[in-house]
Amino acid sequence: MMTRILRTLIGIFILVSLHGCDRDTMSERGFSLPEGDPLAGEQAFLAMQCNECHSINSLELPTAAMPDSPYVELGGEVSKVKTYGDLVTSIINPSHKLAPGYPLDDISEDGKSKMVVYNEYMTVQELIDIVMFLQPHYKIVPPIHNYPVFR
Repeated sequence: MMTRILRTLIGIFILVSLHGCDRDTMSERGFSLPEGDPLAGEQAFLAMQCNECHSINSLELPTAAMPDSPYVELGGEVSKVKTYGDLVTSIINPSHKLAPGYPLDDISEDGKSKMVVYNEYMTVQELIDIVMFLQPHYKIVPPIHNYPVFR
């Protein structure tokens, strides 16, 4: 039942993304899930053992790192807003964009993310709650540009 709901949600997301020829057809524009519960999101994050491979900047969570698992940090300072759509996509399609700054051999295999795809196991509510839990842990900072000085 929950798998069908998640598939329906993904189908709606794709249809909304494809609407309109004058804009990027893969935009998350117009996509919005209901508000979630960050505390329930933290519980879901831990119940699904996301902390085996992820830490969250400035937050102490129980560590459960498996041997040889990459430890990808979530949150922290970023120069681009992590939108609701960015976070949803990272969870339901982890191969869409691999985490920058980590050796590719640590986080991917044959170009695909090593992250477990939870689409068959996660409810839509858990997805919403995890996104609401993660989003506040990102801090936007302006990018640093080192422009050459001409004299």
